[in-house]
Amino acid sequence: MDGDKRSFFAHSTASADRRDWQPLSVHLRDVGALAAANASFFAAADLARTAGLLHDLGKYSDHFQKRLEGQAPRVDHATWGAWIAGERYGGLGTLIAYAIAGHHAGLANGRPGLDGQSRTTLYERLSEGYCQELPPLLPDWEREIALPGKLSLPLGFTRHPKPQLRPFQLSMLARMIFSCLVDADFVDTDDFYRRIEGRSSRDEDAGPRPSLAQLRDALDRHLAGLPGEGGINPLRAHILREVRAKAAQRPGLFSLTVPTGGGKTLASLAFALDHALAHGLRRVIYVIPFTSIVEQTVQVFRHALGVPADRDDIVLEHHSAFFDDPAKAPQAIEKRHLAMENWDAPIVVTTSVQFFESLFADRPSRCRKLHNIAASVVILDEAQTLPHELLRPCVAVLDELAQNYRVSPLLCTATQPALRLDQGFKDGLENVRELAPDPPVLYTELRRVRARHAGTLDDDALAEHLRRRDQVLCIVNNRRHARHLFEAIAEQPGARHLTTLMHARHRSAVLSEVRQDLKAGRPCRLVATSLVEAGVDVSFPAVLRAEAGLDSIAQAAGRCNRNREWDVEASEVLVFEPANGDWAPPKELRLFAEVFRTVERAHRDDLLSLDAVDAYFRELYFRLGDGQLDRDDLLGLLRGCEIDGLPLDTLARKFRMIRTTLRPVIVPYLPGSHEEAPEVAAVLRQLEHAEHVGTAGAARRLQAWLVQVPERAYQALWQAHAIAPVAQERFDEQFVRLVNPRLYDARFGLHWDDNPQFLALETLLV
Repeated sequence: MDGDKRSFFAHSTASADRRDWQPLSVHLRDVGALAAANASFFAAADLARTAGLLHDLGKYSDHFQKRLEGQAPRVDHATWGAWIAGERYGGLGTLIAYAIAGHHAGLANGRPGLDGQSRTTLYERLSEGYCQELPPLLPDWEREIALPGKLSLPLGFTRHPKPQLRPFQLSMLARMIFSCLVDADFVDTDDFYRRIEGRSSRDEDAGPRPSLAQLRDALDRHLAGLPGEGGINPLRAHILREVRAKAAQRPGLFSLTVPTGGGKTLASLAFALDHALAHGLRRVIYVIPFTSIVEQTVQVFRHALGVPADRDDIVLEHHSAFFDDPAKAPQAIEKRHLAMENWDAPIVVTTSVQFFESLFADRPSRCRKLHNIAASVVILDEAQTLPHELLRPCVAVLDELAQNYRVSPLLCTATQPALRLDQGFKDGLENVRELAPDPPVLYTELRRVRARHAGTLDDDALAEHLRRRDQVLCIVNNRRHARHLFEAIAEQPGARHLTTLMHARHRSAVLSEVRQDLKAGRPCRLVATSLVEAGVDVSFPAVLRAEAGLDSIAQAAGRCNRNREWDVEASEVLVFEPANGDWAPPKELRLFAEVFRTVERAHRDDLLSLDAVDAYFRELYFRLGDGQLDRDDLLGLLRGCEIDGLPLDTLARKFRMIRTTLRPVIVPYLPGSHEEAPEVAAVLRQLEHAEHVGTAGAARRLQAWLVQVPERAYQALWQAHAIAPVAQERFDEQFVRLVNPRLYDARFGLHWDDNPQFLALETLLV
């Protein structure tokens, strides 16, 4: 009797006898098992296993089996499994149906009519009319696949006390099940073809990895070798001890409020490793707001943990600007790609954009990693930089991760945002435990500067401040002001200018000269925009800062007496209001400066105190209101939704942390020269002449030579023939370079003042 059974396959090979084809039942059971293992860390194994068993159910059709033989076109093979899930399991079946139906195309909205999105909704996919158009599902599947009798929510799943937030929880659970499924499907399919092709397994490619305990031991050895005596080191050691002593506390929400210079980076890493080991958590995810400082943080961690630079599977660097080094072996590049897609590494360093946008994403490639966030410690560095227009959805995500996914989020900053419910933040965080020993005392002990408001200053007064001090940093709110102010003091010894209109290699060269002058005690007068606040390690005895948000002013103060080289009373941060209205903060930042002025009147004796910071964020969030803290009303979209109406596609398209469109221009010239840098010229020649060039590798090598410009300015430069494609026939506008060297200046970076056709562009690049 068994000999009469028909064979069904999931994947085929070139073998005509089908001897090495993958049986469909094997694929479904294996994917179910892998998905269940992925979901076991948040107690959703049954939901994920069922999704795995059903995800390719439509392959039990004559049409699909003929397709494997090359006799039929592509066909939807996901909808039948989603339909069976909904029919058999009701609401929770519909929840996993999102994942099943979308495991190739992506997550859809539950019902139509939200915003005219083009992807077919789940409701439409599961309609009788749609299913009738599909190849008939053969009954053989019921003989080969055993489904559970019922499904239930994950064990211990805590429903939000506010009913209006429960649909948000369901949307997150749907996305997490989707992550478990698509990762399991990829891994099982990849393993099958690896075996067929005789390739090594993914684990063999990676080689043995140290455990979290071994990484913690390596960190302990590194910390033991740091200086313990003199200056600020005893206080840093005290902070480290106190923070680590709290690692045994139950998982949940934490904060670490430590002023600049207190060693919070390594203290937070040490806590995370200790906490993970104490509670069986799997990894540490370090989330950084700025791409520019991800790489340096990775280097710090690899050095502290004794991890070689080529072991991306141990300390993984993942952000949108990361490209492959073509010098790496293909298997090393493949290994890193796999780790990037599913974050299968004990230490992950990524950006806020990558982390939060993935948690709202709908594409399989973006969502594969999500299940690996469960059972982890997530450190949010500089937590105050989360975008205000998405703050409520971000807070909701952090709260849900802590509530139902065994995640311990750690808000790490010197200027804690007021995100707690008891601070007046709507649906804010509760039971947040502070790790730092007595933050107000730490603030006093680590105080490095005096900050005061200097009133209104015109450019003549600012220039006089810069001339009078031998070493001083001035940070203003727009590039035109920075350039104008620099020109006023350009004749002074050590006068320099820093702008994002310089490529990164140029900025690095300027900062290197600045550090050398500061260390040698030579005159150093630097005028810059806020770019210098983003983790740039410089230390001036005096800083002038144009009015901005208090968090920005605190960041500016972090560039003053950073290492306590000078007496506190002699280290001054002067905040000023520009007299020229043209130099006012950009429109989008004006409110933050206004709130700062309100807080300054009540806290002018100590502008950077913890009380001032708390008052600033409370007032800011009050003025922004709930609407501006959730720009597109993402939480409102979910309010009142049933399981079959979750707007997953819409949420993914609307949750965008960066909306300004900037276009990259390759500037191949050495600072202060019209000559092309040899390393850039070599890549450009490859792109221009070679028939087959790895574009990702080229992009990686050119990254430090890019200047980002707004779209309108980019188009104007294009029309003026100031920029041109490197190899238009092959790459179109993927690689565009500056071809007029006169537009790149050693002092100002990309500029066009010498050319009348560009004068109208000046306001576009502000």
